[in-house]
Amino acid sequence: MIQGQIATVLTIAGSDSSAGAGIQADLKSIHALDGYALTVITAITAQNSQGVQSVFAVPAEQVKQQLNCLLEDYQIDAIKIGMLGNQGIVDVVTEWLKNTPQTPVVLDPIILSSSGKTLLENTAIENLVKNLFPLCALVTPNLPELNFLLKNSGSHEIKGKLNEMPKLTKQLQQKNWPNILLKGGHTPEEQAIDYLISTSIKQKENEQNQANVQSFVSPRITVQHNHGTGCTLSSAIATELAKGCPLEVAVGKAKTYLFTALQQADSYQPHYKELDAEQNTKRHGGLHHFANKIQNR
Repeated sequence: MIQGQIATVLTIAGSDSSAGAGIQADLKSIHALDGYALTVITAITAQNSQGVQSVFAVPAEQVKQQLNCLLEDYQIDAIKIGMLGNQGIVDVVTEWLKNTPQTPVVLDPIILSSSGKTLLENTAIENLVKNLFPLCALVTPNLPELNFLLKNSGSHEIKGKLNEMPKLTKQLQQKNWPNILLKGGHTPEEQAIDYLISTSIKQKENEQNQANVQSFVSPRITVQHNHGTGCTLSSAIATELAKGCPLEVAVGKAKTYLFTALQQADSYQPHYKELDAEQNTKRHGGLHHFANKIQNR
């Protein structure tokens, strides 16, 4: 990126009508970190703070047209990919990315719902891993998503502990997977620990050092409103990469940004309609994406 120009980040994701997650969370995160967001919408969801009611996948041809028209006019410094929805969109995005081989790509693999339901058909997941993973600088699964992908590829599940990381790293290298950021929201540790596994760093046989596993630690926060944490983190990482930060620096800065946005989430919610106390606890709104701006005033 040329000095003085705004870091331009393309987000390819679904629309969340509640603006807590999806492309709306990406927009807020990218602009809060002084980037400029371009958007390609892959799906339109009808949802609010209490859940998703319907999903409409944008036709793959329309996704392709959005991508092509942006490529004609903008120098894209980084790309974040979220919800893709179906095999047709996975294939279109994968083929299009071949036009931008030098642009860092961060993939948030949205393949499982919070209840464990798969959000992509099996053939689309296979294509995602086989064809899209190799084009990415970083993939950011949570523990259930990583275990689903490991199980699908014939590997054992993990619990997400530090002592498992050397063996996991070798497995990922053997599969030729890109760098992986295992997010700490579902891991058993007392603190929220994200593990950055740099698969491009080859370990010597039987070497047990942790040179290719870096831990990012923050206090574990319990808040009611935590919708869109994965979208926020991945788009923040992409923004820092667009600015020219090395991967480990980008992850560290994004983790700090997410912590602040999550910490302030309960105090920054929209004007909801009144519900009884029990129903109100089922609400899960978005984060305070501009808390970093207020904090730095």
